[in-house]
Amino acid sequence: MPNIIIIGAQWGDEGKGKVIDIYAPKADYIVRYQGGNNAGHTVVIGKDKFVLHLIPSGILHKGKICVIGNGVVVDPKALLEEIEMLEKKGIKVDGRLFISNTAHIIFPYHRKLDELKELVKKNIGTTKKGIGPCYSDKVARSGIRLADLLNDEVFRDKLKANLDEKNPIFSKIYNVQEFSFDAIHEEYTGYAKRIGKYACDSVVMLNDAIKKKKRILFEGAQGTLLDVDHGTYPFVTSSNATAGGAMTGTGVGPTKIDKVVGIVKAYTTRVGEGPFPTEFEQEMLDLIREKGGEFGATTGRPRRCGWFDSVVVKHSVRVNGIGEIVITKLDVLDDLDSIKICTSYEYEGKLYKNFPSDIKVLSGCKPVYEEMPGWKKDTTRITAYSKLPVNAKKYLKRIQNLLETKIVLVSVGSERGQTFSNI
Repeated sequence: MPNIIIIGAQWGDEGKGKVIDIYAPKADYIVRYQGGNNAGHTVVIGKDKFVLHLIPSGILHKGKICVIGNGVVVDPKALLEEIEMLEKKGIKVDGRLFISNTAHIIFPYHRKLDELKELVKKNIGTTKKGIGPCYSDKVARSGIRLADLLNDEVFRDKLKANLDEKNPIFSKIYNVQEFSFDAIHEEYTGYAKRIGKYACDSVVMLNDAIKKKKRILFEGAQGTLLDVDHGTYPFVTSSNATAGGAMTGTGVGPTKIDKVVGIVKAYTTRVGEGPFPTEFEQEMLDLIREKGGEFGATTGRPRRCGWFDSVVVKHSVRVNGIGEIVITKLDVLDDLDSIKICTSYEYEGKLYKNFPSDIKVLSGCKPVYEEMPGWKKDTTRITAYSKLPVNAKKYLKRIQNLLETKIVLVSVGSERGQTFSNI
């Protein structure tokens, strides 16, 4: 297996965790390159369900090295809870997990700022995990990295500077209690003692691994349409969830990447606010949400659901350089009489075949659909493409033709074995 980037090609929640779990056995290193614990990857192994927010899901495979790259923002408390959860289930972490020493650290004041800003804006749909404010500090060059946390002299100076800047904002603008330097210093010094053993120079580690012909799987969080540059701005996350984020978030150059694989659901979902052209009416929404278990792995929030939007996914294919597609949750559509695919948008008499950057157009457009007959058969036990109902094959073929990208895997359930290749 070459060096592969796994990309969510919709608004996240496409089933990347399961797909990474499938690709991981052939990889030597699995690397998370952006986001924080605002994302969740779910993997079902027999009766066990693992929801991972920071640690790459390749940790579930023995002997694999997992790296949290410099592009990730790390909440130490959440990380330690995740490590504890894995160890209780018999998953060895020590010696297999490494964290970039230049990854930025989330602090309580980041979470509080996230919460307060959401109360004011009321329309972005943040998870209130402190992700955005932490990235803001990173860009403003006032952030605290893992390397800083592990050097107490540097940590003290940077923490004091941050609180000197932010405490007046809390007390004078938001009229809430200021944060205590001593309390945060004590709490995070404790974290430093526990996570310091995972710190590494991940840029050197990964590039040395590539020189030794090791195989690397790059794992993103969220999805392309939540990318801060290429998504439905401002209803996006605070990092680059696209393939480019794998480069900046790890320090591995683009010439070292062999393939980009895009993950899409057989329909479309998103969590939080923002435009969603193909969103279902309530009756269909309730049906698909219930059958697909469409509730956020991180927040538990019900996901919005809609028909497959080829305009969105073609945009993802373009900006990521996606060469192969994996379709998940085909089985959720098993009971439908007919199924729609959005092929373009219409707004004020103009037809849009490409994804519009104007948020007003995207919010007000009407999807133009093709309608196909459903297959009305259970696909959850199917183990080969050749055994799919005829209409299911036609549906997948039409998606493949619209995207001009080969579908290489199809998933018909949450378990490892409910996946087959290829068309």
